[in-house]
Amino acid sequence: MRLPSSSPTERSERSELADRSPGVRLPRYAAGPLIQVARRLLLATGVMALAAVLVYLDRRGYHDNHDGEVSFTDVLYYVTVSLSTTGYGDIVPESDGARLLTTFAITPLRVAFLIILVGTTLEVLTERTRDQWRLSHWRKHLRDHTVIVGFGTKGRSAAETLVSGGLGQDQIVVVDPAPQVVEAANALGYAGVVGDATRSDVLVRARADRARQVVIATQRDDTAVLVALTARQLSKQVRIVASVREQENVPLLRQSGADSVITSASAVGRLLGLSMISPSSGAVMEDLIQHGKGLSLKERPVTSQEAGRSPRDCPDLVVSVIRGHRLLPYDDPDAATLELTDRLVVIRRVPPEERHTHPRRPQERGPGSWRIPRR
Repeated sequence: MRLPSSSPTERSERSELADRSPGVRLPRYAAGPLIQVARRLLLATGVMALAAVLVYLDRRGYHDNHDGEVSFTDVLYYVTVSLSTTGYGDIVPESDGARLLTTFAITPLRVAFLIILVGTTLEVLTERTRDQWRLSHWRKHLRDHTVIVGFGTKGRSAAETLVSGGLGQDQIVVVDPAPQVVEAANALGYAGVVGDATRSDVLVRARADRARQVVIATQRDDTAVLVALTARQLSKQVRIVASVREQENVPLLRQSGADSVITSASAVGRLLGLSMISPSSGAVMEDLIQHGKGLSLKERPVTSQEAGRSPRDCPDLVVSVIRGHRLLPYDDPDAATLELTDRLVVIRRVPPEERHTHPRRPQERGPGSWRIPRR
């Protein structure tokens, strides 16, 4: 049994990285600075236009100390100096109506104009409050989700397969020690936690104690063992699926609490060998493992019409029959007659309308807004 050991320096670096960026990051999209400036300019222009219309409609109630008449140019001048709180006093409201207009319309517009001007500071404060509320709401309601530890090639592919199988993006939480990796997951619509998943406090932030399943897709087998032990310690019911590089480490992962262990290196090697021996068979196998494209493996319950019949009578191609905790081949004598409590592993062709598309970048919802996947 071979497990690559972590040096004290590597463990220290991972711990330091986890301590430096321990927070939960939910998907969001922030507009660029030019877009934010353009929006503020448009809002400021809109406020000025509204104020100008109101003053122009009641221009007879205002007095110009210069020539006694208030023209449209005078209205624009008055609105500009009033909203900017300059107020030279050369144009003043004279009638009661004009004074009421200034009190109940121009003054609130002046406040709105100032808010727009100092919007950057207010936006930061508002965003922090909103983020804290949404994070608290997210932690409170998140349960029966999937935690993916490691968002490299394996973790990303696992997430895409889960989404194509019908799992919502809001039900996937990514855990990775690299902040830029979590940001990439956010860009795809997944919530993320920056930290070392071998630490229980990091998995608790991902709510692994209330998760339905944990997918361990780390780059090192020793890390996968520690993550499996930590996740199993947090929850006895969570299903743990782990990936390892070396076949000899599979028993160790199972002893650590993993329910299913996939040997990535040997699986790829077998697929390569099969493609060399039979290119067509290799192509079919590759099609099967790409969920949501062409042929697809699927687990489903036995329908009432199929109960009492043979697996060969099913509309889908039955590969195995799951009866209790037993996995029976389709030609096993015990699986000759299907029971209503059985589950079937079948091969079916995915209809065009159900074919998988990659998760799209979150749509823009205003500058700095969170993009929490829909529930």
